[in-house]
Amino acid sequence: MSAQHSSLDLLCINTIRTLSMDAVQKANSGHPGLPMGAAPMAYVLWTHFLKHNPKNPNWYDRDRFVLSAGHGSMLLYSLLHLTGYAVSIDDIKQFRQWGSITPGHPEYQLTPGVEITTGPLGQGFANGVGMAIAEAYLAARYNKLEFNIIDHFTYGIVSDGDLMEGVASEAASLAGHLKLGKLIYLYDNNHITLSAATQLAFTEDRAVRFAAYGWHTQIIDDGNDLNAIHKAIEAAQKETQKPSIILVKTHIGFGSPHKHDTFEAHGSPLGKEEVKLTKQNLNWPTEKSFYIPKEVVKHFQKALVSGKKIETRWNTQFMRYAKKHPILAKELQQFIKGELQPNWYENIPKFPADPIGMATRVASGKVMQAINPNLPGLVGGSADLNPSTFTQLINFGNFQNSSMAVGDLQGSLDGGWDYSGRNIFYGVREHAMGSISNGLATFGSLIPFTATFLCFADYMRPAIRLASLMKLQVIYVFTHDSLALGEDGPTHQPVEQLASLRAIPHLIVIRPSDANETAVAWKMAIETRDSPVALILTRQAVPTIDRQLFARATGLLKGAYILIDAPKSKPDIILIATGSEVGLILAAQQKLQKQKIAVRIVSMPSMELFEAQPQKYRDSVLPPAMTTRLVVEAGVRQGWERYIGPLGDMLSVEDFGASAPGSIVMQKYGFTAEHVYKRALALLKKNKKNKV
Repeated sequence: MSAQHSSLDLLCINTIRTLSMDAVQKANSGHPGLPMGAAPMAYVLWTHFLKHNPKNPNWYDRDRFVLSAGHGSMLLYSLLHLTGYAVSIDDIKQFRQWGSITPGHPEYQLTPGVEITTGPLGQGFANGVGMAIAEAYLAARYNKLEFNIIDHFTYGIVSDGDLMEGVASEAASLAGHLKLGKLIYLYDNNHITLSAATQLAFTEDRAVRFAAYGWHTQIIDDGNDLNAIHKAIEAAQKETQKPSIILVKTHIGFGSPHKHDTFEAHGSPLGKEEVKLTKQNLNWPTEKSFYIPKEVVKHFQKALVSGKKIETRWNTQFMRYAKKHPILAKELQQFIKGELQPNWYENIPKFPADPIGMATRVASGKVMQAINPNLPGLVGGSADLNPSTFTQLINFGNFQNSSMAVGDLQGSLDGGWDYSGRNIFYGVREHAMGSISNGLATFGSLIPFTATFLCFADYMRPAIRLASLMKLQVIYVFTHDSLALGEDGPTHQPVEQLASLRAIPHLIVIRPSDANETAVAWKMAIETRDSPVALILTRQAVPTIDRQLFARATGLLKGAYILIDAPKSKPDIILIATGSEVGLILAAQQKLQKQKIAVRIVSMPSMELFEAQPQKYRDSVLPPAMTTRLVVEAGVRQGWERYIGPLGDMLSVEDFGASAPGSIVMQKYGFTAEHVYKRALALLKKNKKNKV
């Protein structure tokens, strides 16, 4: 590139700027400042470096681009439209309108070319780290000396706000440690946030900070210097042992006479008069909105030709690869299609009845080890809790840069130390773990899992919410699920977390009652490709239910099922529980039967799965006429009202826990078979009295 703007370069950049501010102005809503300031760096990246095919946005080996600063969405929509994606000028004109494919912040699987939903600041930064991990893992698994089948970069534009968020710090630290050399971020360093200048709250030396994380850093003093931007991206590509961040000093609202370099350009339309003055300032036709010069269209849409050539070349290379490495090629094709290997589940264990049983976290670990060999896409790890969550993938290696495999590393797992490893050591970084997993999941072929204690789901909640919004397949393993955690006390004992997770749309929450329900839950989670699943597991042992005497564990697939019924299906009372409390209601049933009280026992591991069943089935499990119901769960009551009903009751936890041995804490809070029995008797007596 030449050191100076060509007239065509400037025309293209100003087209991005004016399209963005026109769309925001028409919507009377949006963020014009970032697209106007960041247009030059985005232009250089998209026209000189980004490997993509606008006619096939899902081509597997494309470069990934993440607009972490998702509020600047018109920058991305402008680029997608101009380079030939299925985003029309009418779509641009419908920015932020009902039914539009150009929403206020980019949304995954809504707009062609949008790789991931962004907007909550810091998320996209961490998502990109997940994408870079995915590229490194897939390249290590499938590439051969003469075939670089997986070989692409992950690029992103990040903002001051992104860098301030804690999740970005967590993710940056891990990315530097992992030496993700194919991750390149352009930092829109405009020194302005929504409400003020960054000088009020954000003054550390960002280049030094990222260098300390192990990143390759470069500073560009003029965000309009295309030559400097070009050279910096080239240098970043050549740095293979470090992720790169290019700090580009830009001007928010560039070109606006009165709002240039002010927070007023961040999140509000410029105003009709200011739009006119800005166009005059940019030497742009003031009477035209959404104006795109013909030479600009021709220049940008070279991406259609180059993209087709690049993908065709890759397809040809893949055919050669398939002839030489047919087994790997078949596996990769399954990955690309999002298919599971046939009979992947055949080794899932069936657990014999056992009154002592095992913790469902232990059962989960056994299931994971059984299915791992047939699921090469199952990758993930825990927030430094492998020994407690039982989620290590034994003999499947550790995802690390091979240069890190030195010495006798404490806590190492069996297997190698390189990018082909499937165990990701997240460290104590729950939020980044969740967000990185979202980036992994967008590849469609990988099934990421995370693991931590249920109480710390709170640290992951923003990422879980976005995974649910995007309907990504992420599996969350949450152990230590109740007061039975014990001695660590109320800081670690989850009380409200179950209700909190159940409140998230599209998230399937499953709290299995025993080892066999856990096995069914895992199979269901692997086969659910369009929703995240949270597995809620016990620390303490729970009985393994005798499935010769009680209903099969596959009832879990319907969310709730009758574990054992009253004679002639005419119960006096229905006892409902989840997880470890199912054992309590089974024990209470024995006591009630001795009093000639007919009891229906319902295991309800998943409200979401139950609500997805036909009304006829739901009524068969919980008949509307059977109103004497007692729910038992070691968590808050919230969310259970629809199943308790006006004549029912619930044994719940409406306060924080306490530090003591788990069995003692459960006893003190009333979670014993004896207390459930007495609570049931009291409810029966109350309802009988009311009927009289």
